[in-house]
Amino acid sequence: MITYEYPFNERIRTLLRLEDLFEKMAHFTRGDASLEHHAALITLFEILDVAGRADLKMDLIQELERQRQTLLAYRNNPDISEEALSDALYEIEQASAALLAMSGKLGQHLRENDWLMNIKSRAAIPGGLCEFDSPSYYWWLHRAPEIRREALEGWVGSMKPMHAAAAIVLRLLRSSGQPRNHTAVAGHFQLNLGGTAAQMVRVSVAEEQQAIPEVSANRYFLNIRFTKPPQREIKARGCECDVSFDLTFCNL
Repeated sequence: MITYEYPFNERIRTLLRLEDLFEKMAHFTRGDASLEHHAALITLFEILDVAGRADLKMDLIQELERQRQTLLAYRNNPDISEEALSDALYEIEQASAALLAMSGKLGQHLRENDWLMNIKSRAAIPGGLCEFDSPSYYWWLHRAPEIRREALEGWVGSMKPMHAAAAIVLRLLRSSGQPRNHTAVAGHFQLNLGGTAAQMVRVSVAEEQQAIPEVSANRYFLNIRFTKPPQREIKARGCECDVSFDLTFCNL
């Protein structure tokens, strides 16, 4: 199954982008090749840009506190594992404390690093980081892999509290809904939501169906159009056959 996630608001869009970027950052940092570490650094700059929202830190703190209060209501519930509940509360409290301990704008110390910011500005120019454009960066790429990796881990390390908090919120969001099976007749599906609020919808499709969902939604209607994977076609073609899929509405 391939699961596609479609956020319904900007806050969840931002958290999903950060999750994707942190995963890429970790993947490229683990490698040894200079090109992998170059990709990791470019990804770090993207994290800085996405995390630059002034209200992101407070949004995460408020959401974690809301989830903490929700979980506290389950204390002494015989159907809930006290150990699992305590572990979840501890994780949330640790993430909140780490966020509160962060001073200033997220990644501010990186923005104050003139060398990094010069590389960031050059990276915005196609081919702008050639050796003749930035010899100091060319020299850095020739340092030992372990030295580069240590630097990358240090630069991204200061933003790990934000990464941890976002991971908790997204995990709770994804676990909030139950999948239901539906069929898109001739590749089209519409559902009347009746004003129901949702923060994200997940569409899971078996890979062998060769169908890609395109989702549009508001508070009242959800529309899904399935298209065929692009091959030689310039424009995607709609599916003409019925498509079975699982649909999950997620809301915190």
